[in-house]
Amino acid sequence: MLIYFMMAAGADIPKLKALAKLVRYYILRSTTKAGSGHPTSSLSAVELMVALFFHKLRFDLKKPDRPNNDRAIFSKGHASPLLYALYAAAGVVSERQLDKLRNLGSPLEGHPRPCFKFVEVASGSLGQGLSIGLGMALNAKYLDKLPYKTYVLLGDSEMAEGSVWEAVQLAAYYKLDNLVGIIDVNRLGQSQETMYGHDVAAYQKRLTSFGWEVKIVDGHNLNQILKVFDSIDKVKNRPTMIVAKTIKGRGVSFLEDKEGWHGKALKEEDYQKALKELGKINTKIKGVIQKPKDRLPKVQFSTRKIKPTSYDKNEEVATRKAYGNALKRLGAAYQNIISLDGDCKNSTYAEIFKDAFPKRFFEMFIAEQNMVGAALGLSKRGKIPFVSTFAAFLTRAYDQIRMASYSKPNIKFVGSHAGVSIGEDGPSQMGLEDLAMFRSLAGSIVLYPADAVSTEKLTAQAAKINGLCYIRTARPSTPIIYNLKEEFPIGGSKVLTSSKNDVATVVAAGITLYEALAAAKELAKKGLPIRVIDAYSIKPIDEKTLKKAASETDNTVITVEDHWFEGGLGDAVLNVFADLPIKVYKLAVNKIPTSGKPAQLLDLEGISSKAIVRKVEEATGQSIKAG
Repeated sequence: MLIYFMMAAGADIPKLKALAKLVRYYILRSTTKAGSGHPTSSLSAVELMVALFFHKLRFDLKKPDRPNNDRAIFSKGHASPLLYALYAAAGVVSERQLDKLRNLGSPLEGHPRPCFKFVEVASGSLGQGLSIGLGMALNAKYLDKLPYKTYVLLGDSEMAEGSVWEAVQLAAYYKLDNLVGIIDVNRLGQSQETMYGHDVAAYQKRLTSFGWEVKIVDGHNLNQILKVFDSIDKVKNRPTMIVAKTIKGRGVSFLEDKEGWHGKALKEEDYQKALKELGKINTKIKGVIQKPKDRLPKVQFSTRKIKPTSYDKNEEVATRKAYGNALKRLGAAYQNIISLDGDCKNSTYAEIFKDAFPKRFFEMFIAEQNMVGAALGLSKRGKIPFVSTFAAFLTRAYDQIRMASYSKPNIKFVGSHAGVSIGEDGPSQMGLEDLAMFRSLAGSIVLYPADAVSTEKLTAQAAKINGLCYIRTARPSTPIIYNLKEEFPIGGSKVLTSSKNDVATVVAAGITLYEALAAAKELAKKGLPIRVIDAYSIKPIDEKTLKKAASETDNTVITVEDHWFEGGLGDAVLNVFADLPIKVYKLAVNKIPTSGKPAQLLDLEGISSKAIVRKVEEATGQSIKAG
């Protein structure tokens, strides 16, 4: 059987060459009909991907979600015409579908997204695919313990991205011998030659120094490519990078290695010239992708009953610590929950989960972009990643988070040390943009608990739902507000003080809820009762409760938040009342903060209880009367 397989592999080279010609034809045809796309970037990697798909890859086309399928990620997402052409050559995409490339309503978009059933993750913003592949490889090696490999096609231009090298470092650290990168070194970027041009030795030197197995190959020589792919299985305890020297626009002489063709489709006249160069094309030939062996994950994940939480009503607990406690409880109930942290686990309290479930915790070090990409890869393999670091540091990975939102992810982000209330560390550590950032993402859920009980309950809610969720936690220890039986549905809120004579509604969340409650006590002494609402669900926000409260409090609403003036709780509330005659006043961080005690900084920014009292008096005209 072994001899037969080796002979069959050698005998298949003529067929692979015919498939390569067919794939080139599909690339040119689809982009020409679309009038746009990236044909030259696709043409350079044809032999590499034909060899991968129709020789090495093990993938069940009828079951794309099969756990032991190999994974293939196009980090250079602009080569989508190549991706679609490969599946057309495999017989699962029709020529008619190819002809709808980039058309409205077609799943064959300009850059791949999961709307195309053979794509798991959106790509196109460069430098992210290797991190996603790393997450999938972590899953195979350490969690599911499956033999599948993850292959990532990279462009040489994106090798300038720091996020790629974050992934390179961590893949070597975790000894991911099931991760294979393929660099399409075609020399030309979008506007000029890449940093190292065709100097493949430069890539080899750098990658080898990071601990990778590096294999240099002529990216158009099928014999060499097949031998390299066959040799990968012998590499142990280190990831492999295939560095392939290629020609951009390969197969069409007037496109080959020419500047000025990036992202440009051929005109009909040039298309006909290109077809003549390709020669006779066998459109009846079909590439076969072998199925994987029928194996299931060694660990079958299940959900158990969540143990109840317990807090003393008189104790003070930071919400960041309550998050750590919650994650430990959830980890015992959901065996597919994992934790990723960026070397902040003793501050985010992810270490509580790590101590309980060390095999499900991955230290990602101070490389937040890679951490987010890896989380996406893990989530697409059925895990529920909770990603934690300081809220301020998540902003560094915004593009990765944005791109993840296009991939139907099931990721829970947790940002601690949010707002000026962290105190003396100063503005570099204060997450003040996070609510705006996560609110802006399609389909996101944004939660901001105030005490330990609400944090525990909301973390559990986040684990139950399938989607991208952000939980904001705070540094200071704060009193327990809620009893243990209280429930916190997503999209809800809590009315904490209320009377028939309320002169205004104050909407707060997190740390400022305590300031609002303190202000309510002070104002009550002055005969100015206010309604205080805990808007713990920033997105979706509780419109019904807010509208009812406004109508019962003289149409006067004041929001107060430890976040920049733009994009946070205040703007979420403003959206509720955009078409209504409601007076909305926003209290928020409005000047660059400094180091200081939390109470001093809340006063400085005008979001303390004193500031709330002043704003209520001003909004209701009481300060003028007093004067």
